Amino acid sequence: MSTFPRRTLSALAVLTALAVAGCSEPPRPAAAPPSTGPSASAPVVAPTPDPGADPAARAAALVGTLADEDLVGQVLMPYAYGSSATTVSAGSAAGNRKLAGVDTPAEMVTKYRLGGVILVGFSADDPTNKNQATTNVDSPEQVRDLTGGLRVAAGKLPAGTAPFLVGIDQEYGVVTRITKGVTLLPNALAAGAAGDPALTEAAWRAAGEELAALGVNLDFAPVADVLVARSTVIGSRSFGSDPKAVGRQVAGAVRGLQSVGVAATLKHFPGHGHTASDSHAELPTLTQDQKTLAASAWPPFRDGIAAGAGLVMSAHLDARAIDPGVPATFSRKLLTDVLRGQLGFTGVVVTDGMNMAPAQRYSPGEAAVRALNAGNDLILMPPNVTQAYDGLLAALRDGTVPRTRMVEAVTRVLTLKFRLAGGPASDGAGLNSAAHRDAANRLATAAVTVLRGSCAAAAVRGPVTVTSSGGRDRTRALLTDALTAAGVKVVANGGTVVHLVGYGDGTGDLRADAVVTVAMDTPYLLAQAKSKVLLATYSSSPASMTGLAAVLAGKARPTGRSPVPVAGLPASSCAR
Repeated sequence: MSTFPRRTLSALAVLTALAVAGCSEPPRPAAAPPSTGPSASAPVVAPTPDPGADPAARAAALVGTLADEDLVGQVLMPYAYGSSATTVSAGSAAGNRKLAGVDTPAEMVTKYRLGGVILVGFSADDPTNKNQATTNVDSPEQVRDLTGGLRVAAGKLPAGTAPFLVGIDQEYGVVTRITKGVTLLPNALAAGAAGDPALTEAAWRAAGEELAALGVNLDFAPVADVLVARSTVIGSRSFGSDPKAVGRQVAGAVRGLQSVGVAATLKHFPGHGHTASDSHAELPTLTQDQKTLAASAWPPFRDGIAAGAGLVMSAHLDARAIDPGVPATFSRKLLTDVLRGQLGFTGVVVTDGMNMAPAQRYSPGEAAVRALNAGNDLILMPPNVTQAYDGLLAALRDGTVPRTRMVEAVTRVLTLKFRLAGGPASDGAGLNSAAHRDAANRLATAAVTVLRGSCAAAAVRGPVTVTSSGGRDRTRALLTDALTAAGVKVVANGGTVVHLVGYGDGTGDLRADAVVTVAMDTPYLLAQAKSKVLLATYSSSPASMTGLAAVLAGKARPTGRSPVPVAGLPASSCAR
């Protein structure tokens, strides 16, 4: 069961009305101050909410005490430069000054009375790296210190009785921000191949425990997109192409994360897997009619909502059949009428990164205002924090953003925070623990799929030579170590060739003399491979290499089934 119970819209409406009444009492200036950030006037001291009260009631009570500046800050979630909250390099300070007119992340939290911050980072294979301007994650110790410093700063704010949101894109696979000292799960497509939501839930529970130990309480995962198009930006981030099967996996991941107090986010609504275009660089178009989207793109969102997901991320997608020409981020028809009205979502709607190309058609201030009025409650990664803040504050004061809309959004954000406060605490002792690695290994081993050859043929005989496409030395080493541990002799040359291919590879990366070819990302390339045996792990994580070694050593049966169709190949050639 999720620790995040669903709330009815009517209950939230009553609480919001009460909060609006409370917020409307103090006099307000007619216009926002110039772009210098929040005023320096003494903050309103909020009463300590009853910790035993319902989260929504606690949120409404706190909202009623907040000044306009605090309300605006609660709906912003920027990134910041620097690996520490208070001490940064000259380069990071320059980045923060350009972004928000401050030197450090802690100063950004204080100046803009922020409700949260997203941790950022990127890797070479990361399809989201276009909007990752910096990285502020390194080791577990560093991340824990950073998040602790952010919370110290946030705790001094008028809204400081509510937990500070620290978010991250920790999807596992190609989008994984924290990679050192933690358990790395196989990616979503691997979980889809394993086809066992209980294994997915257990693995994501382990992941959630580790995120909580690092001070992260919001994961922008799981991806709920159904992989219909041959999308390189979604690809193995999706659980597969069958909406019902994807929905079961999404629900498992949500339950796992939220059972340990980490909020889960369903993304990217209304369905990024239905287009091959990349919304980091352009505005993709969904050409499907609404009936098709409802049947093939939205079931995983429904299932995730039913599992209690705390957030849904709106996407920079043009759903032509519903609101043509308007990115979903700015579409009231999609976010308010469809997501809330038809799918029944009552939690926090968060934008995708507002520093992505489709969102930058407007200035940061106008984009934030449009996004909030469309139905988003949290504005993620504005390209200029000062302009986004000032734009929202001016719009709140002149009525462009109705006060009821702002209070509704902040109430949802604070309700989410108070739900997180009731989650289990973690002391960090379980980071990369044997129990957590076992949960990841069980999921990864269950994912290994034979797409050509018999079950028995997957077990290699004699010494093995591990090869790969370029740039995969680390993965080859992982498999070599795992094979050796499983009792398989590995030689540099002359053995049975097991060849690894992964994200971004093409036909030129295949090896003609390989006896076994293994796909470590989407398995489409296997359709061109000539090897006697074709396997898929869908992931290059340590757990996936351990599972692959167990299959190659004949110690595990490859029971996975491809969660996406591969031309000319079965979902599995190994009879269960």
